[in-house]
Amino acid sequence: MIDNLDLDLRPVVAEQPDPLLFATVSGAHLYGFPSQDSDVDLRGVHLLPAADLLGLHEPEETRSRAWVRYGVELDLVTHDLRKFVRLMLRRNGYVLEQLLSPLVVHTTDGHRELADLAPGVLTSHHAHHYRGFAVTQWRLFEKTGELKPLLYTFRVLLTGIHLMRGGEVQAHLPTLLELVDAPAYVPELMAAKAEREHGTAAVDRERVAADVERLHAVLDEAQAASVLPEAPTAHDALHDFVVRVRLAR
Repeated sequence: MIDNLDLDLRPVVAEQPDPLLFATVSGAHLYGFPSQDSDVDLRGVHLLPAADLLGLHEPEETRSRAWVRYGVELDLVTHDLRKFVRLMLRRNGYVLEQLLSPLVVHTTDGHRELADLAPGVLTSHHAHHYRGFAVTQWRLFEKTGELKPLLYTFRVLLTGIHLMRGGEVQAHLPTLLELVDAPAYVPELMAAKAEREHGTAAVDRERVAADVERLHAVLDEAQAASVLPEAPTAHDALHDFVVRVRLAR
């Protein structure tokens, strides 16, 4: 069972065609502002047989499925271990948040080892990922006026700032509000979204735009001052890990 989900998701893991290294909950539940009608985003890593990667057929490196179970929409996306690790090495914050999510459905020794290697892929350039995601979500908010992309905008900016300052991947918005100076009205937005997944935001857009611009500037400053390295340091260790886990499958 997941702490803030009254669902047993373990049968979903058991149904997968290849073993999973891990499966976690991501999305709004991880970010700390799920709605009553939010779907459940499951993310993880599957392990293809070595033959699937050596033959002529294209390997199924990414699997995606959405369906309704327990009366809830489930969205499952898994990557093969090699692809997932390559994404880790490309300053991809999404996969790091999935790997390090505390909402664990299924874990293994390999999951824990991979999580221990995660600090070795963090770089100051991860700020670009969070900056770009914030811009995309802000444009969506400007177009739709919905709470969800506005909260995503704040969440990713705060995640990026905290990562640049402290070298920690933290995706949980309520926790981030205790770590990074953010607009005082953000908890009100979270409470409003809890009532409705696609509700509109009753906000002063000029004020919100100014706050978002300020946080972008804070992220820029945090990146410039960050002690994170320019490039990953765990490439060789991750290579050895992928080979060892594959051969042991």
